[in-house]
Amino acid sequence: MSDLAQSVSPSFSLSGQRALVTGANTGIGQAIAVALAQAGARVTCAGRRDCTETLEAIAAAGGQGDGVILDFADPMAARDLFAGEDYSILVNNAGIIRRNDSVDFTEEDWDAVMDTNLKALFFTCQAFAKARLADDERGDRTDPIHRGAIVNIASLLSFQGGIRVPSYTASKHGVAGLTKILANEWAAKGINVNAIAPGYIATNNTQALRADPIRNGAILDRIPAGRWGDPSDIAGTAVFLASPAARYIHGAVLNVDGGWLAR
Repeated sequence: MSDLAQSVSPSFSLSGQRALVTGANTGIGQAIAVALAQAGARVTCAGRRDCTETLEAIAAAGGQGDGVILDFADPMAARDLFAGEDYSILVNNAGIIRRNDSVDFTEEDWDAVMDTNLKALFFTCQAFAKARLADDERGDRTDPIHRGAIVNIASLLSFQGGIRVPSYTASKHGVAGLTKILANEWAAKGINVNAIAPGYIATNNTQALRADPIRNGAILDRIPAGRWGDPSDIAGTAVFLASPAARYIHGAVLNVDGGWLAR
């Protein structure tokens, strides 16, 4: 356990829990994986590429982690991952984006985004829940070690339309909807399902926007906080939603956007 985890209030501690974070090799997923480990969880970092950098950061922070290669271009990639394992936290962060005018958008790009961002998310949630609910003798499900917590990464485009990203917008609207239906079905069974809707965060996915002086300026002008978000701004929220402190939060889509939607 990290020194930080020892000093955390029990309501926010993840000590004794095991987490899977998808898309953990970089950006938001990497920040979430490190933060969960700092809070005491053992974190499995999943990515279509090697997660060595994330695991090194976890080790440097005094946490525990391991890695697995999963490419969610195959929506069933995590189908057998949870069976016989004691994962109690799942963070669905893996996602892709394709940009083009809607009149020119291809079926290939539509399917690629929907498969990774929505279909894979649902079937990963399903596999996780099947494993968590398979044993009815787990005991008191208010015990943080034995309940389950799913944190899905949604988007501002779970609420807005965006421009030139039709499949991404559709997929992220779908993530918000799935979060609510799964919460409806699993809340009484001890599994919390919630989502985070990040605002404009400085990651690889937003590099093109930040490099465009006009788009960058327009975005910053609307954000009340006056800056792009950092992946660490999302990580703390993920720790909260995975922790016992959030045990009565079900089906929420929490905006972490510097105030973007408030303006």
